[in-house]
Amino acid sequence: FATAEYLSSAIVDMMLHTNPDGVVDPDVFEREALTKIGMPKELVMRHRLPQFNHLFSSDAYSAGYYSYLWSETMDADTWAAFEEAGNVWDPATAQRFARYLLSTGNETDRAEAYRQFRGRDPDVNALLRKRGFTLFQTPDLARAEIADGLGFNPRGAETNDVVQKDVLSV
Repeated sequence: FATAEYLSSAIVDMMLHTNPDGVVDPDVFEREALTKIGMPKELVMRHRLPQFNHLFSSDAYSAGYYSYLWSETMDADTWAAFEEAGNVWDPATAQRFARYLLSTGNETDRAEAYRQFRGRDPDVNALLRKRGFTLFQTPDLARAEIADGLGFNPRGAETNDVVQKDVLSV
């Protein structure tokens, strides 16, 4: 439930800010957007458009609500690093975490700092596993399949309705 309500708000936010025609009627836009992504009628968005202050409070939040989910992905994948070490108090993992992520703050590119810590990009499977979802074989495949299914594929692939419905119907 939490994933669907959160993700629906993030997707509608992105759709709103990428609509070249602008939005005249927020209620109609919201209803059409939720239908397009296959949002189950039994669920509601975490934030409906009229009360969604993130959308309009400043340009800093425009089309950025998804970043909270990305932060949760990084959090889950960071925790997975400690689990993979076989000891959540593993000193070597803790030292890498402190060295590459905590001590540098915003002085370094956060994506590169994370790669230095984990040796790769964050794995969305860590968040999916935490939330009880079926896992993908690779992080790149998971990101590509989800992006394709939601119509935000930079490669321009066709929408993948199966992934779209799977992601939003759990």
